[in-house]
Amino acid sequence: MKYGKKSEKKVEEEKWLNWAIELQSLAQAGLAYGKDKFDIERFERIREISAEMVAHKTEISVEKVKDLFCNEVGYQTPKIDVRGVIFEDDKILLIQESNGKWALPGGWADVYLSVKENVLKEVKEEAGIEANAEMIIALLDVTKNQGKKIPYGITKVFVLCEYLSGKFEKNIETIDSRYFGIDELPELETKLDQFGFSSIDSQILYSAEGLFLGNYAELFLTVAQKSLAH
Repeated sequence: MKYGKKSEKKVEEEKWLNWAIELQSLAQAGLAYGKDKFDIERFERIREISAEMVAHKTEISVEKVKDLFCNEVGYQTPKIDVRGVIFEDDKILLIQESNGKWALPGGWADVYLSVKENVLKEVKEEAGIEANAEMIIALLDVTKNQGKKIPYGITKVFVLCEYLSGKFEKNIETIDSRYFGIDELPELETKLDQFGFSSIDSQILYSAEGLFLGNYAELFLTVAQKSLAH
């Protein structure tokens, strides 16, 4: 019975957050396209209410919620996270961040830079490598695979890159960079396995896995699914 009550509580909390997310999205669109000054005031208040709802359920201050949750203008769309995928001798390149965790090089896409420009910038900054971006090999919806609900969408864009030159140098973001085979992978974020992360097909929006040779497809998909929460 206790388990049932916990499940019901979790479902109820998710309903609250879903309502808050929808209210914020509608308010943001209204602020972007509304013309009447009285409607603008109403949309601003609706946005405030959505932030207050999130703060109430998450115990995060309203000010911080507004900064993270209500800081955009225009029609609300998912945030873009880019990741560079570089293979060498049946191994994949990973970078180690200052917190000790390993991941594919990448991060949030900067405004005014293309996906290609963003991923090459991140690979250079985090792995010290000059690379060539060849093709997008997968698109992945992170939001649907988090252990907890987050108030905005995230789409990961995985880009197959070719090594050109350069080597790793310690920097403010990363402390190491190495190639790993499928049987050598370091400990990656595995929280998703606990929350119904059932099959590759349920997370990959698009995948060019058929283009890989040898163990590359299995290696990439293993890293991708285990580092989603990164």
